[in-house]
Amino acid sequence: MMLNQESILNALKSVKYPGYSRDIVSFGLVKQAAANNGAVSISLQLTAANPQVAQQLKADCEQALKALPGVQMVHVEVNMPAGPQPAAAANSPWANQSRVPGIGKLVAVASGKGGVGKSTCSVNLACALHALGAKVGLLDCDIYGPSIPLMMGVHQRPTISAQEKMIPPQNHGVKLMSMGFLIEGDQPVIWRGPMIMKTIQQFFSSVDWGDLDYLLIDLPPGTGDAQLSLCQTVPLDGGVIITTPQEASLGVVRKGIAMFQKVNVPILGIVENMSYFTAPNGDRVEIFGHGGGKDEAERQKVPFLGEVPLFTEIREGGDKGEPVVMSKPESAAAKSFISVAERLRETLL
Repeated sequence: MMLNQESILNALKSVKYPGYSRDIVSFGLVKQAAANNGAVSISLQLTAANPQVAQQLKADCEQALKALPGVQMVHVEVNMPAGPQPAAAANSPWANQSRVPGIGKLVAVASGKGGVGKSTCSVNLACALHALGAKVGLLDCDIYGPSIPLMMGVHQRPTISAQEKMIPPQNHGVKLMSMGFLIEGDQPVIWRGPMIMKTIQQFFSSVDWGDLDYLLIDLPPGTGDAQLSLCQTVPLDGGVIITTPQEASLGVVRKGIAMFQKVNVPILGIVENMSYFTAPNGDRVEIFGHGGGKDEAERQKVPFLGEVPLFTEIREGGDKGEPVVMSKPESAAAKSFISVAERLRETLL
């Protein structure tokens, strides 16, 4: 094995931050890594001044690196921020990352590309979990193109509590928050990354979610600022990947899975949307192919949560703000989402 930056970082992935299941590489703490003639040097930048943590990480890194073939000397530099640190941040690799009081499971719903029906699945899965008896919230983190207000039939602004927190609107038994509630009509959001991160943080710190069993987080497509900001703000319990059957969609699904893996967020499963269409004469038409989502789940060794066929009722429900799970609960379309929600709930037990 060649001794280079890649092999060094792979070795450091075995070093967990004390008290966390995530490694120091996924937390972004490794700032420099180099090798030269059997000598390895790395630099860590901690976000909290905790000498005990620094000492343990230094020892763990040295042990991991010395185990690499060809390593003769190891130098580990650990840098900490100067000045007093808040008590809550003393043992945290990301000072801003903390669980949201009252919320049980935080689940991100993602896709590698647009147009696969991710928001449609998010809305109906939230309603399906509610129909199964859970207390559910749905957070729309697609800052540039929020669609949850339309699909859930809610357009009013959130009210403000006595504690000066936003009270999320509610419809179909699901608590909701979206950038779409805070802007006027079709006004565009033209922001850079730091504003996106600040807004996502406020969706957790400035919203009174109350007690929830699940908070589903509808992410924008891709692997950009919103996804990284979310992973740095709250510890996610897992991610659900939405895809369509064809290879063009599955190719970018792998990038979405790789993104979650890099930040140690477990993949709860893959959902194949638009799986097939049943024509009026009863013929089954596989417009985008079929089975690609299940095959990809097997390749990635992650759960396959199920398939959702193309149903006119799903599109109509989204346009009217009446998700099919709530408007036609006995339909085949609704039952497909209920089945996926049941499997998702099982993976989270």
